[in-house]
Amino acid sequence: MTVRVPTDKRFRRRTQLRPIKRRRVFTARWRRVFKVSAIFVIVLVVGYGVGAFVLQMPVLSIDQLIVRGNVHLSTDEALSLVDGLHGENIFIADLEQWRNALLASPWVKDATLRTVIPSTIEITISERAPMALGRIDGRLFLIDDEARLIAEYGAEYAHFDLPVIDGLLHQTSNGPEVIDDQRSQLTMRVMNDLKTQPRIVSRVSQIDLSNPSNVVVILDNDEALIYLGVYQFADRLQSYLQMFTALREKVPHIDYVDLRFGDRVYVRPVGLEGDSSGQQ
Repeated sequence: MTVRVPTDKRFRRRTQLRPIKRRRVFTARWRRVFKVSAIFVIVLVVGYGVGAFVLQMPVLSIDQLIVRGNVHLSTDEALSLVDGLHGENIFIADLEQWRNALLASPWVKDATLRTVIPSTIEITISERAPMALGRIDGRLFLIDDEARLIAEYGAEYAHFDLPVIDGLLHQTSNGPEVIDDQRSQLTMRVMNDLKTQPRIVSRVSQIDLSNPSNVVVILDNDEALIYLGVYQFADRLQSYLQMFTALREKVPHIDYVDLRFGDRVYVRPVGLEGDSSGQQ
């Protein structure tokens, strides 16, 4: 018995199937990639050309520097530190580099540089404030409240009426004398404390930091050494001024007054042998 299977008209022999044209799909995809890449390259080239053109525009070359905030540092000195800015393109000038050049001046505590389109740089300077005259190897130097040297004292700074600080240098183990951190910190504390009472600091003639555990002060028109210890400098000087007349009535010529012990005040007359001579 013969069984016949109906022929499925959907069936096709392999030779009758048309091949899928994958090559065309692949080619179309790469055409899109090529077009996008070409557009990107064109934009890049055009952008580079425009950028190069802009950077070469004379109107964007820095031709004016304006300095503000300087008092003791002359404008010409400030400009000399950043003279290389002239002619640079305002968009690519390294302002941080030139800020560091300004900070190299001992007068400059801080500086900011701001661009003003098309061709101007505004420079704002914050200066260090001289707080005293440091005596080093017989020479006087303007110093700030951190014991940083600003400039050697000369006729151009004669208008400064500042106390003289001795004992800033400290002998190191390697040999050279330096202003160490301990004396720098002590100078800062002394000056910041004294400036809270301007009437007192204006009376201070000399400050001796030779012994960091005992600051010694001499006032104008007074030969006495005043021992202040390591804190409450302004308050102790104030108490000394309040008792000044009474002390002079008892001891006309005083070698030193020791104010380090609270209510106890030790006074040593000039020419007396021993460590201390009296107690108030």
